[in-house]
Amino acid sequence: MREINDPEDLKALIGTEFGVSDWYQIRQVQIKQFAQATGDFQWIHLDPERCKDESPFGKPIAHGYLILSLLPKFFYEVVSFSKAALTINYGLNKVRFTHPVAVDSNIRARFTLNDLKELEKGVRIFTQTVFEIQDIERPACIAESILQIVWE
Repeated sequence: MREINDPEDLKALIGTEFGVSDWYQIRQVQIKQFAQATGDFQWIHLDPERCKDESPFGKPIAHGYLILSLLPKFFYEVVSFSKAALTINYGLNKVRFTHPVAVDSNIRARFTLNDLKELEKGVRIFTQTVFEIQDIERPACIAESILQIVWE
């Protein structure tokens, strides 16, 4: 895990990959829980038997937004802001779901710091996240997220 103590630590990382999370397996129970939380009950996510017969993937796939929702989990595996008073999810600039994630696949995230904007009481960072699928060349998702950090 990389420890970030102040804006100068972040400035040194602009344009670089600063971390890669551990692999994480996407399970059917998690897909079902996500469907229940969001109301997205499409069969391609929830019906293994129908997927065998009708889906081009042969088994259920995770919701794209489920993959995207793992961004904070992966991010805080690779970086810590122990001297920050507060970190705030500021949003996303661009998100693309480039490859489906089949049930039981392992995914991880790679993080690159694209830019930083200094604020009166902190910084706003713009991070590219690439969600990789183990043994598949094309990423599952590419997203630019924005995080605001307020220092103590």
